[in-house]
Amino acid sequence: MRQRAYAKINLSLDVIRRREDGYHDLEMIMVPVNLYDTLDFQFADQMKIISNVRYLPMDKRNTIIKAVEILREEFGFRENFEIVLKKHIPTQAGLAGGSADGAAVIRALNRMLGLGMNLAKMLELGKKVGADVPFCVASRPARVTGIGEQLEFFHVRTPFFILLVKPYKGVSTRTAFETLDFSSAVHPDGQRMRQALMSGNYPEVVASLGNTLEQSAFRLVPQIEKIKQELLAMGFDGALMSGSGSTVFALTQNEELLELGARKMARKAAFIRKTTIRPESATRKRPASRLEDQAENSSEDNA
Repeated sequence: MRQRAYAKINLSLDVIRRREDGYHDLEMIMVPVNLYDTLDFQFADQMKIISNVRYLPMDKRNTIIKAVEILREEFGFRENFEIVLKKHIPTQAGLAGGSADGAAVIRALNRMLGLGMNLAKMLELGKKVGADVPFCVASRPARVTGIGEQLEFFHVRTPFFILLVKPYKGVSTRTAFETLDFSSAVHPDGQRMRQALMSGNYPEVVASLGNTLEQSAFRLVPQIEKIKQELLAMGFDGALMSGSGSTVFALTQNEELLELGARKMARKAAFIRKTTIRPESATRKRPASRLEDQAENSSEDNA
């Protein structure tokens, strides 16, 4: 069985407060994008992961293994699996690559083993795997609150192109949160972003971009801010770091600018990808806009 594990970006990320348990209360507007890992599952005598990358840990630090073990504890199955992971989403990028892979495990084993989980149950177990895993299980635009486990889905009616640019250096999520100065950090309005996406108001989407964690990440990896400013100087309508970084994404409705930006950034970054929000037609039936059709037909991310 094959599963696609879709990356995400945060169009708005507000770190509201530190909690007594060490976590943080968040308000985020998250959307899946057309960039994904693929995972192929088959039954095996022993657990085995085969991957096109060598740097992944092969213990519970790996969300694939962690997700299998959490499901095993919940349902008591004994089956093992050979999982072939073809990774395209970079690590330490703010794109939820590890979380997306863990979510793919939950979806795949639910079907392979006939576990009978509904979406609510998959989200509940996904929270035990990692904070972004519930969102990645659903892979739909959502307002995400709490520590990442509370999701309110909505429909995006504002098409645009996205250029993803990741510098060579990544950002530690833990360090980004630990070094945050709440007295000077920005706190974007997630509800404003949500409404703009739902109403087709592209200028308001651009105006609503914001990420509290940029403050920490710019200090930790100055190249992130440099890339953001270069993208804005090229003429992109808006640019923002996703999650805790280090990927910066830039927005435009001009496909020529998208191509130009990708070419100009090619020698300045470790990873570049032209993409769009994952069309909602992939998860529910609705006509795609012309802009989405162009991206779906031309993007190398779609296979």
